[in-house]
Amino acid sequence: MNFLSKPARIFLMDKFERGELLKSDLKYSGVIVDLEVDQVRIAGKETIREVVRHPGGVVILAEIGDGRIPFVRQHRYPVNSDLLELPAGKQDPDEIPSSSAARELEEETGFRPLFLEHVCSYYTSPGFCDELLHFYYTDQLEETVRTPEEDEDLEVEYHTLEKALEMIFKGEIVDGKTITALLWLQNRKLETGD
Repeated sequence: MNFLSKPARIFLMDKFERGELLKSDLKYSGVIVDLEVDQVRIAGKETIREVVRHPGGVVILAEIGDGRIPFVRQHRYPVNSDLLELPAGKQDPDEIPSSSAARELEEETGFRPLFLEHVCSYYTSPGFCDELLHFYYTDQLEETVRTPEEDEDLEVEYHTLEKALEMIFKGEIVDGKTITALLWLQNRKLETGD
């Protein structure tokens, strides 16, 4: 049975109580993230919230003149898998998102954007992490030279939007930011008739 065939159950709250921070404890401060364990009071009850603090990141969907999209394939240690993703990375301290996006695209693919369109920004996993991801699109590029960071071992692959969408539905692309961006591009092309 299709889960959409059943009416959705909606729970309404009379009031949302934001709560009170009682104590915050920095448990770990790392290269990329920090981990805080907070004791809070919500609706009169004390509880714990674990929060991963992240500096923010960018993802870039670039279309080359022939309609291909550059992707990077890299090993992702937390999931112990090689994933196919759009170029992406974290923001450096005091770096504006568009500068991060231009830098990451060129470092990972060897393409410098001549223009970046900010599509949207969204929280990747707000249940436990404050990472804000900024999504950019470009189809105006100049080819330069790849300069991946020393700890990056990645390969560049090129796929059309149609092929990439097939790869999503075959389970070959499982990265959330990449799926989000590709479905956005598909929708944009449907709206504009491209």
